[in-house]
Order: sequence, then structure tokens, then C-alpha cells
Amino acid sequence: MMIVYVTYLALAAVIALFLSATIRILREYERGIVFTLGRFTGVKGPGLIILIPFVQQMVRVDLRVVVQDVPPQDVISRDNVSVKVNAVLYFRIVDPERAIIRVEDYMAATSQLAQTTVRSVLGKHELDEMLAERDKLNADIQEILDQQTDAWGIKVTNVEIKHVDLNESMIRAIAKQAEAERLRRAKVINAEGEQQAAQKLVEAGKMLAEEPRAMQLRYFEALHDIAGERSSTIVFPLPIDLFDLFNKARGDKTPAGRK
Repeated sequence: MMIVYVTYLALAAVIALFLSATIRILREYERGIVFTLGRFTGVKGPGLIILIPFVQQMVRVDLRVVVQDVPPQDVISRDNVSVKVNAVLYFRIVDPERAIIRVEDYMAATSQLAQTTVRSVLGKHELDEMLAERDKLNADIQEILDQQTDAWGIKVTNVEIKHVDLNESMIRAIAKQAEAERLRRAKVINAEGEQQAAQKLVEAGKMLAEEPRAMQLRYFEALHDIAGERSSTIVFPLPIDLFDLFNKARGDKTPAGRK
């Protein structure tokens, strides 16, 4: 009786092993690369897959987008500035057959290719371009990676540069450059203001010269403004030509200082 139970258990174990080697269930985002006696025979899935035990083998492939971090890379820019740059890579498998057959480990291969591409692309640009034109650099890196991984059945959907790390001396140099740029703009704005003010003064002088009485009123207004300061002593320069204006206003043609 004991021998019969052992026989049944052995038979159940063999059937379970046979079914486990025969039946595979793939999710919607998975595909199976089937090999028959070592030769590629097709891509299966999703759903229920039945294999011939010990004759067929299957490799699962995930078709979802993979997010991979590119480790910090030491990059020397075109203007000889050393920086550390890290990025994020987004890619997915579009051809499971090529991803399994044409490359041994597509994850490692894509990671290594992304690292070398980041160094080579950023090394062709200056530091200011790395800091100000990230969208353009991301597009350049993504395009190069997509072209090179196309033979592996991989589509690179996006590349994002996360950080551009600078050393302390370079940060101080950039801060000094920004301060000098702001000072230059302030001086330019001040000079433009002086130029505009000089133009307005020239126009005002021409207008006052056309009407002598307007000059007198302008002097009186200046005296009124000074008197409002409650100063005990007022020193006000009086041009000699002002007397000529007074004489002209009275109808006297004799120049001042000759009487």
C-alpha cells in the first residue's frame, strides 16, 4: 500500500514538472522569445503559451518604458571647464527579437552607450551652453542614442540632464561674471539716461533762447526753489548776459557794463 502512495506522488510530481515546463502565461506588457533546439522560432504572447518540454525554451521580455539613471560623468567642456553631469534615460523595447538575439545584455549595453554619448556630446559644447541650452543638448543626446540602439530593437524616448555640478572656484567665477554683467548694464543704462537728458537740455536751451523772457522766468523759478530750502545765505551765479536781456525788455540797446 505504501508503495502505491509513493508511486502516485512520484507520478503527480512528474506531471507538475511537465506542466510547469509546458505552460507559460505572459502579461499584456510581456513577450516571449521562443527557441526550438536553440533556433529562434518566433515571438509569442501575451496570454497562454504552450511549449514542448526540453525542446523549446522561452525568454521573457518586458515592453514597458525603462527608466535608467546615468551615473555622474566627468566632462571637460569645449572651453576647458571640468564638470560632473548626470542624466536620466527613458527607453523601451520595440523589437523583442533583436533585443535578445543581437545584444547579450541590452540593459547594460544601453547604459554604457548612454554614458559615452553624454560625455562625447557635452564635451563639444561650452559651459554656458550646458547651463542655458539643456533642451537642445537633451535632444542631441536622444537622437544619437536612438540611432545607435535601433539595431538592438530599442527606442530611446527621452534623455534629461539632471545636474551639472561645478566646483566652488567655478561657482565663484560665475558669480563674479554675473555681477560684472549687472554692473555693465547699470552703467549702460546710466549713460543712456545722461544722453537722453542732454538731448532734452539742448532742446530746452534752444526753446529758451528763442524767447528771452522765458530765461528770466526760469531764473526766478530757480531762486524760488532755493529760497524754499530756508537757507540764510544764497549764492546764485548771475550771468552778465542777463542784464542785456533786461535792457532788451525795457527797449534799451546799450550793453550792460558800458553805462
